[in-house]
Amino acid sequence: MRRADRLFQLVQLIRGRRLSTAAFLAERLQVSLRTVYRDVADLVAQGVPIEGEAGVGYRMRAGFDLPPLMFTTDEAKALVAAVRLARPRLDTALATQAEGALSKILSVLPVAVRAAAESLAVYAPTGVLDEATRDRLEVLRLATESRHKLRLHYRDLKEADSERTVHPLGCFYWGQVWTLAAWCESRVGFRSFRVDRIQQLQVLDERFRDAPGQTLADMFRAYESDNG
Repeated sequence: MRRADRLFQLVQLIRGRRLSTAAFLAERLQVSLRTVYRDVADLVAQGVPIEGEAGVGYRMRAGFDLPPLMFTTDEAKALVAAVRLARPRLDTALATQAEGALSKILSVLPVAVRAAAESLAVYAPTGVLDEATRDRLEVLRLATESRHKLRLHYRDLKEADSERTVHPLGCFYWGQVWTLAAWCESRVGFRSFRVDRIQQLQVLDERFRDAPGQTLADMFRAYESDNG
């Protein structure tokens, strides 16, 4: 790795964490502790506002920013692939934002890198989600972010109907369908609901708070325990 590239990565690592030890930086950059100490000292001498010291850790002083990032050709290809694969599977609003973000990134790249990324031969079929599912997915995502309770009219795979009040915790894509992971008040437990089987969806005014045993982290732990 060129030293200029290493210094750039060093800044990014320090910038992305509240506190980075020299040992952590050395491991990530695959260099010695002595090299990290020397590189940090050189960056500080060049005016980069790194605070901290050897043996304690380093952090970037608030307000520091870098010029627009320059991606390598392979990194740009990875971004194009990620957006192409995700866009047909996201709700309309999020898909539009992903496309817009990618366009902004590509617009500042060198011509050759942009051309290589845009010519990437990786594509994903459209029509993966019907419009009703896309619309529901957006409502579910926003309710999860705002922590609003939901009332669902749900029809399961056995064609049995039920009405639930749930705390939405996250949306998961399984390669074929999206599901909503939630804490169900009527079942007093975690449940998953296929988004395409939600018949009616209402966002309630009432918000929910994290409660012991009812969070997404608790759901993951329960799943690991059941499948451990």
